[in-house]
Amino acid sequence: MTEDRQAEDVRPAPVGWPPRNLREMLVKTLWIGVWLIFLSSPVGDLVQGGHTTGATVAGALGLTAFVGVYLTLVFRNIGRPFAPRVVLTLGGVLGVLAPVLALTLGSAWLGLFVYLSVAWGATLPLRAAYWAIPASALVMYLIGLRTDENEARGLLLLVLLIGFAMTGVGQLVRTTVELRKARATVAQLAANEERLRLARDLHDLLGHSLSLITLKSELAGRMLPGRPDQAAQQVADIEQVSRQALVDVREAVTGYRRPRIAAELAGVQVALTTAGVAADLPAEPDLTAVAEEAESALAWALREAVTNVVRHSGADRCAVRLLRRQTLDGPVLELSVEDNGKGGPGGGPGNGLTGLTERLEKVGGSLEAGRVRHGFRLIARVPTAAAADVGSGA
Repeated sequence: MTEDRQAEDVRPAPVGWPPRNLREMLVKTLWIGVWLIFLSSPVGDLVQGGHTTGATVAGALGLTAFVGVYLTLVFRNIGRPFAPRVVLTLGGVLGVLAPVLALTLGSAWLGLFVYLSVAWGATLPLRAAYWAIPASALVMYLIGLRTDENEARGLLLLVLLIGFAMTGVGQLVRTTVELRKARATVAQLAANEERLRLARDLHDLLGHSLSLITLKSELAGRMLPGRPDQAAQQVADIEQVSRQALVDVREAVTGYRRPRIAAELAGVQVALTTAGVAADLPAEPDLTAVAEEAESALAWALREAVTNVVRHSGADRCAVRLLRRQTLDGPVLELSVEDNGKGGPGGGPGNGLTGLTERLEKVGGSLEAGRVRHGFRLIARVPTAAAADVGSGA
């Protein structure tokens, strides 16, 4: 459990997600706070004492309010957006404070327009941001004409570029949030569809058998007083039907519990993406001539390997390959999972790899796992039928 937490702690929060712990909050705060370097000019202007006491106090209060609103708007709006009315209100406060402070206290305060452009680019809808960012640059330049035209010229391009760059960042965050919601919706729909399929299959499996058992039970009850031999035959039929129903249910449950490679690949994509690991996955696998038990064992190997990558490896890249090979023991389907991490938490094979080895050996397969030059690799192989056997239907 401790190792799992350590593996999770080294990964940054995905784009568009709110901070999940104190460390991620500190990282996001640092990422946003590093841009506060442009406050060195207004802070230095206040410290130098070139203003009256009243102007200095008012400037300090105005700067504190500006930074507080800016951090609230940009930091809080990432991952869990404010309502549009709140965004417009806070953005309007910044839009008032920046020109008022720059106009009354001098050119050292023109840098506030950089933050104004960043806030509007990151939080406003695209259509509104395309108007607001040039407008803030124009206001900044007009104020600079009265205070320091050279300073205004130097900041004009920066205000425009950083504002439009932040529109891209904001759009990326919003798109990521929408994709996350869509993925959750798809998962819910898939779960609902699976429940419906389970209900249909259980009805098909048990409906006829239970109806037959009920009918024969009633018939046996009517025969029991006068025709005990025929009643006994009906009871024997009931036993046979119930046993067959039990076999059918067990086979159905086994089929539900048996993992499939295609489903596991879809789950792998989600797991690796969520963990911030770049995934290189194969296309739809060709499972011709692969027995269900062998496919299931290979799917278990894929699940266990990716679980280890996510929990213990600390990797940022993972490649999955499914290849058909001809070996001395015959044709095999080979699964390879390779990452660029540090491997598992222990020095020897864990319970997961030991269990996988036993599972693969039951279907005639094999498992290899160990460190490679740039990370860790797991290779699982299961036998496949020869081409001639497939063609002949053997």
